[in-house]
Amino acid sequence: MTTSATTEDMRFGKFKIPSNHIFHRTAKSAAFVNLRPIVPGHVLVMPERIVARMEELSQEEYVDMWTTVRTVQKVLKQHYAGTTAFNVAVQDGPAAGQSVPHVHVHILPRQGGDLERNDDIYEELEAWAPREDMIKPKTSMDVPDDEDRVDRTSETMAEEAALYKEVFTKLGFDENSRL
Repeated sequence: MTTSATTEDMRFGKFKIPSNHIFHRTAKSAAFVNLRPIVPGHVLVMPERIVARMEELSQEEYVDMWTTVRTVQKVLKQHYAGTTAFNVAVQDGPAAGQSVPHVHVHILPRQGGDLERNDDIYEELEAWAPREDMIKPKTSMDVPDDEDRVDRTSETMAEEAALYKEVFTKLGFDENSRL
């Protein structure tokens, strides 16, 4: 259902999101415009229920939120004709840069050349805050340029994958298990 079906405001953590800022709703999620967009079309999708971490979402809420993200991407791609890609980001917890303790997904339509360096988007997200008085000082994430990055060996990557498989097994998950 869309906002034309409901006129209720929603909460985004401690912030009130007026219903006229919400452009799409489902049974469990909502998409709304961003007070401080990094690029044109930068919007947010959140679950209706206020929880700080993704692990706190029910399976139904999780699936609904990500299905809503996909729907919003399709609509934004149609609206922003130059869109050739998206950044879709979740900052899951304060150490990841989450400024509002309510799960939310940033959707940023992108097109070639919209930022000087593609990886600058991560610094912008790290510093993003819903209000100016909450802006965090920019910290250098020291992301090396692609040509300066060294590929890992196939063996190292296989060892890491084997480690994660072992952890999944210890926790009782097989390849077909879901949370």
